Amino acid sequence: MIPRLGAEPRKPSPGEAFLSHLAGAGFAGDIGRSAAERTVFATDNSIYQVEPEAIVFPRDAGDLKRIAGALARPEFADVTIAPRGGGTGTNGQSLTPGIVVDCSRHMNRILEIDPVRRIARVEAGVVKDQLNRALAPYGLFFAPELSTSNRATIGGMIATDACGQGSCLYGKTSNHVLGLRVVLADGTDFLSRPVRAEELRSLQARGDRIGEIHRTLARIATDERAEIERIFPKLNRFMTGYDLAHLQRDDGVFDLNAVLCGSEGTLAMIAEAELNLLPLPAQAALVNIRYDDFDAALEDARNLVALNVASVETIDETVLRLAKGDIVWPRIAPFFPDDADGPANGINIAEVLAETPAALAEKLDAVTAALERIPFAGRKGFTITRGKADVEAVWTMRKRAVGLLGNVDGPTRPVAFVEDTAVPPENLAAYIREFRALLDGHGLAYGMFGHVDAGVLHVRPALDLTRPGHAALVRTISDAVVALTRKYGGVLWGEHGKGVRSEYVPAFFGPLYPRLQEIKAAFDPLGQLNPGKIVAPAGRALPKIDAIPLRGTLDRQIGNDIRAAFDNAAYCNGNGACFDFDADGLMCPSYKATRDRRQSPKGRASLMREWLRRLAEKGVDPRREATRRHAGGLARRLWNSLDPANRDDFSHEVRAAMDSCLACKACAGQCPVKVSVPAFRAKFLALYHQRYLRPLKDPLVAAIETTLPLMARMRPLYNLVAGSAAGRAAMRHAGLTALPLLPRLSLRRALARLEVPLATPARLQRLDAAARARAVVFVPDAFTEFFDPQVLLDAVTVARLLGLSPLVAPALRNGKALHVHGYLRAFERTARRTAAALDRLAGAGVPLVGIDPSMTLAFRSEYAGTGLRARILLPQEWLAAIIDRLPAGERPRRHVLLAHCTERATAPAAFAQWRTVFERLGVELAVGETGCCGMAGTFGHEVRNRALSETLYEMSWQPALAATGPADVVMATGYSCRSQAGLMEGRTLAHPLQAIRALLQESAALSLGGDATYDM
Repeated sequence: MIPRLGAEPRKPSPGEAFLSHLAGAGFAGDIGRSAAERTVFATDNSIYQVEPEAIVFPRDAGDLKRIAGALARPEFADVTIAPRGGGTGTNGQSLTPGIVVDCSRHMNRILEIDPVRRIARVEAGVVKDQLNRALAPYGLFFAPELSTSNRATIGGMIATDACGQGSCLYGKTSNHVLGLRVVLADGTDFLSRPVRAEELRSLQARGDRIGEIHRTLARIATDERAEIERIFPKLNRFMTGYDLAHLQRDDGVFDLNAVLCGSEGTLAMIAEAELNLLPLPAQAALVNIRYDDFDAALEDARNLVALNVASVETIDETVLRLAKGDIVWPRIAPFFPDDADGPANGINIAEVLAETPAALAEKLDAVTAALERIPFAGRKGFTITRGKADVEAVWTMRKRAVGLLGNVDGPTRPVAFVEDTAVPPENLAAYIREFRALLDGHGLAYGMFGHVDAGVLHVRPALDLTRPGHAALVRTISDAVVALTRKYGGVLWGEHGKGVRSEYVPAFFGPLYPRLQEIKAAFDPLGQLNPGKIVAPAGRALPKIDAIPLRGTLDRQIGNDIRAAFDNAAYCNGNGACFDFDADGLMCPSYKATRDRRQSPKGRASLMREWLRRLAEKGVDPRREATRRHAGGLARRLWNSLDPANRDDFSHEVRAAMDSCLACKACAGQCPVKVSVPAFRAKFLALYHQRYLRPLKDPLVAAIETTLPLMARMRPLYNLVAGSAAGRAAMRHAGLTALPLLPRLSLRRALARLEVPLATPARLQRLDAAARARAVVFVPDAFTEFFDPQVLLDAVTVARLLGLSPLVAPALRNGKALHVHGYLRAFERTARRTAAALDRLAGAGVPLVGIDPSMTLAFRSEYAGTGLRARILLPQEWLAAIIDRLPAGERPRRHVLLAHCTERATAPAAFAQWRTVFERLGVELAVGETGCCGMAGTFGHEVRNRALSETLYEMSWQPALAATGPADVVMATGYSCRSQAGLMEGRTLAHPLQAIRALLQESAALSLGGDATYDM
């Protein structure tokens, strides 16, 4: 049995008093002090781990002023804060032992869009893609293009002066900042805009903090002009943070924002930003060029830049190989074909933009003609990507490159610490050759990709930072790369900010470093804003890169065997793909609805990792505990559940985060590192409930496949309980709600009337070859069989209309509900029996077809390790394989398909297969891009989850259904999705098989000259 993981005693600190003062001073936001919250905010996308004292989530600029006002009080002079945006920084910018200020939860409002002046005003927590979605109807966008654009906040982009693909055309974030509303450490609320000489003199004359700042900066800009000109590099990715080179512009304008942008929260807290907007490119295309090796791609990049393309991105063979195993690859594979001599070992993607199709065609012709006219050694061939959707799909692959590098097996994985160096583009190829030689000399693997047009390349050496020898290489390689960048006229920080790497700032800035200290002192005289980043106070040194705690040091306590046993939880690298703001995106439903980072795959992985570490501290191996029988049983669990001494068990905080997981598997399919929360959640719950009692609803839900046949025989009684007010109240006390009613229709009796035979191994083996070729076995799941049997009967009709001989498998327990709730021993017994039965059926060579995607796909994930060899097809996989049997036709009625989220996440070819099937039938198929409906199996039937379930439905499915027309045939593949639509809107959605049945019957009626019926 796992032990109690009690709270570690915390010493009284000024931070505790500060938070108490803040709560009493009208602070309207949230304050997070729990161990779980501190754990989740202890990491970002870097190699470091620093647990904060607390996290505050301000609601508005007024809350930021309350925070700063409290900081200015003498008794809180030792309190420090660090602003945090999307939390995806690769250099620990927002990590702090002090108090984190997270603006992403509440301060995420778009305040104003002025399409005439092309200006937007936003709060700091607005996500870049969120803003661009709001701007799209105006034909505008906010330019800097980041790989993390679906979770990067505007405040975080400004804090690191972020940029990305297309920076040669669009520049950096600072190039598009018109004004910043900032709150200084003394509580001053100031709107910073570029000013001319007269207004600058007025600001300098002020007797407050604002006056001191402007006097200091104006003096430095004047006195140090020659040094600034000498030291700051002439790069597209100029020095980020305290950017004195752009403080005094050539037109005489003084721009304080040049210093604030990239300052990483060390000078002020950003409340709002006024941003310059650009017109959306009207036409875009990509030229995808393949190479024999990555060196050739780098060398050729200079030739491509000379063709006046908008941007050039490069990807090496390592990232390309990983991309081929990612969910995005099926969509883009035709653009990156293998050549006769094998696959490419590097690619360049050149972007071409134009205002009209004719102009785009002309530019493409010029680029492709140049590629064909001017041969280059190592260039293998190229393809063209046209069309908005396809172009975006290719760019999505490039955006996922950072995360994909973490998708490898074992403890040695590519890590970020020297990954965004920038050198003049003409020096890039030579620089990278030396960089590669450095890593090769240490025997390290690595992946590379980047913005070759800007001279920026992302490099992640593969290290196991639990090994002291590998941890020491962080220093060795960093020092060597710093020397390399200096040799080739570049900088260590081309894109992702300084953070922990600020140790190298004094050497880069040289005689200007004392001036940076003066700037810091003018803004933040007590050093309370993100100390240790960029600049240290005079007389103090910046922390060393190897003096900050590494994640690997803590992981060493767990051990690699235990880390490997818990489904990549401990290998989450903080990339943050699960923080996607988009309600129609797949990851992560619970995070989208709550904005609580504990309720995200990254948050849950962080908590699981910390839970494993705390168990290891106590000498407990959870793998052994999972297999042991424990004395005391129910009585022991009851005592543990009631004992007040267990109230502070860290396991309770982990369980609370796991409770909100919908087990939709979006993380397993969409996370670049393939962190599978449902998998490690089940293992955690199995261990947790060895110590603590389960809620009453757990055994009720887990036994659903066993009890449904009994409930079907007692249908009137069950429906009375599920349908009456008294019955619903009783079920709510048991933790269940919104239960579906059982229909009168009995599947097995209906199959008998239709003379559909039961599929048994003996019956299938008796079929001759011709009969086997026509046979298909449908494998019903319990939910379809008992709650929606008409779908399976329609599947049988479809098979017969196609000239096939359908059979139906005997009732087999899938066990998914057991797995979801952590009954792993019972699940394993069930799964092994079912796997053996399915394999016996499959032995005859007849296709086996499931109906519900979630239940069917469980055979491909949860059943790993059961020995299952049979492949249970999804309906669209089966139909796509027999596409020639479908009658071709033309039908004007539009069909709309809303797929189950598990299907979208883990079966990426699903939509294409459904489209192929319906196109064959002559039907226009619109595929709805929806997130989770909120039901997710039994999740939405649990009382504790119902409000969250309804919120999720209203975020995505409700608007998607509202957008359909009265003549549309609207379909949903998941039983839970159809059930949710019925509960929320009283709307009946068809399964695609039911729509296909109607289409086939229509074809049959027309071919016989009869009247078509379409009873959808």
